[in-house]
Amino acid sequence: MSPFLTLDHVDVRGKRVLVRLDLNLPLQNGHVSDLTRLERSLPTLKELASHGAKIIILSHLGRPKGIDQSLTLAPIAEALKKAMAPTPVFFCETSQGPLVEKAIQNLHMGEILILENIRFVEGEEKNDPAFAKEIAKWGDIYVNDAFSTAHRAHASTEGIAHFLPSYAGRLMEEELKALHLAFDNPKRPLMAIVGGAKVSTKLPLLKSLLSKVDVLVIGGAMANTFLAAEGYPIGASLYEPDLLKTTRELLNEGNKFLLPEDVVVAHNLEEKKNLQSRLTSDVKENEKIFDIGSLTCEKILQKMKEYHTLLWNGPLGVFETPPFDKGTVRVAQGAAQLTKKGSLLSVAGGGDTVAALAHAGVLEDFSYISTAGGAFLEWLEGKSLPGIEALERQKA
Repeated sequence: MSPFLTLDHVDVRGKRVLVRLDLNLPLQNGHVSDLTRLERSLPTLKELASHGAKIIILSHLGRPKGIDQSLTLAPIAEALKKAMAPTPVFFCETSQGPLVEKAIQNLHMGEILILENIRFVEGEEKNDPAFAKEIAKWGDIYVNDAFSTAHRAHASTEGIAHFLPSYAGRLMEEELKALHLAFDNPKRPLMAIVGGAKVSTKLPLLKSLLSKVDVLVIGGAMANTFLAAEGYPIGASLYEPDLLKTTRELLNEGNKFLLPEDVVVAHNLEEKKNLQSRLTSDVKENEKIFDIGSLTCEKILQKMKEYHTLLWNGPLGVFETPPFDKGTVRVAQGAAQLTKKGSLLSVAGGGDTVAALAHAGVLEDFSYISTAGGAFLEWLEGKSLPGIEALERQKA
């Protein structure tokens, strides 16, 4: 049974429904350049509109310090109008005060109003109860469909749930079900792949995963610190010398780590023609590690064939600069093939991870791709997320 209420538990017809979305989308020349998060929010909006709700969207863009017109939601409102056509979508140029109230009064059933960047209001990020109460007066029901902001205790993600009946939207529901299946109640054996630049930024994640997974694959520049801790030469590669002791302690916690056996090296990222494959014991002093090698790829994939669940966060190499993308692409495509066969449940999340899997052409082939970055990591770290706690508190 779900620990929170969903849209299945409420009749929204004629009701003013405040919906928290994450429409923090990338902009180029005033236009949205990636619609992924918006598209993932459409099922909730379409369901509410079809059931006759008056929909008021709360969202943010960037990290403004007060009102900053370079971070207006106006371009996102235009993208939403196109995505929701023929459903009417209106934009309110403020996110506080009588203009908001008037715009809501003018809404008809099945119509959508998107408010200006909620972070333009000082009380939002402070989770000011007075502002949360003001927001709550605008609606009859609150729906949180922004898992990717659930780790923030803000007025529109946590505070408002103290004043209105609160429900999880379809994307929130989908995210939490996928994470529960992959992490809280996985079909074993469970493999985790963790990549990225630094051990320091992922220490809580690594410690949490060690207690849950059956094998933990380490890639990216953070693998260099692990290799150095094991005594392997890493040449001139990026690593964290002050984390060597901590990394050794992690390695001593159990025989769960799968580290690179071979790597792809070069003197710099521009020197693509002179790259070399090396065993991890053979890296030269002036060489830098930029990817895992083919032997390591095959070892990961062979092991993956024996596993039933995969969690993935972080690329295995500098995938943005081919040919140092080969390791990430090869493993991602192998995971996708196993997922399509039905032998592997694959769940991935984090901004760099999503970009890497998109580069590999497998976004549609994984079981689930999380829209979240920080919230995805904090969930895997075992932390409580204020936005989720608020929904669970309502159910209780």
